Amino acid sequence: MKGSQVKPMSKSPLRRCLLAGFFCVALLLSGTAHAADVARGKRLYEKADCAKCHGPRGRGDGPVGLTLEQIGKSPGDWSDPSTFKLDTDKDGKAGTDRDLRNVIKRGALVFGGSQMMGPTKGLNDDDLADLVAFIRSLATR
Repeated sequence: MKGSQVKPMSKSPLRRCLLAGFFCVALLLSGTAHAADVARGKRLYEKADCAKCHGPRGRGDGPVGLTLEQIGKSPGDWSDPSTFKLDTDKDGKAGTDRDLRNVIKRGALVFGGSQMMGPTKGLNDDDLADLVAFIRSLATR
C-alpha cells in the first residue's frame, strides 16, 4: 500500500486507550490502602462501649473496669502497651496490631485471655484499623 503510513504504536489512540485501561485495572486490583483514622477510631471506641471497662483514656479505669479490679479481673491498660500479652497469630510477638484486631474481633478467651473481653461484632477491616489506631494513640497520652 503505497502512500499509506502506519502510525507508531506510541502515538496510536488505541495504544493510549489500552494503556489507560491497563493502569485503571492495575489500580483496582491493587486496592487502596486504608489510612487509619484515629478520630473515627475514638468514635468506634465510644460506640462499642470500650470505655466502660477500659476508661476514656484506656487506662482500665472505666466504671465497670474499677469494679472488675476489685475481683482481680482488671481490663487492659492501653496507656501501657507492654501489658498486652496475647500473641494471637503465634508469630512470637505479643501485642501487635494484628493481635489487637484479633482480640477485638473474636474476644480474648479464644486466645487464652480473659472471658470478660468478648468479641465485638459488626466491625469491618477499616473499622478495626481505626480502632487499633485509636488504642495505639492512648499510649502517647
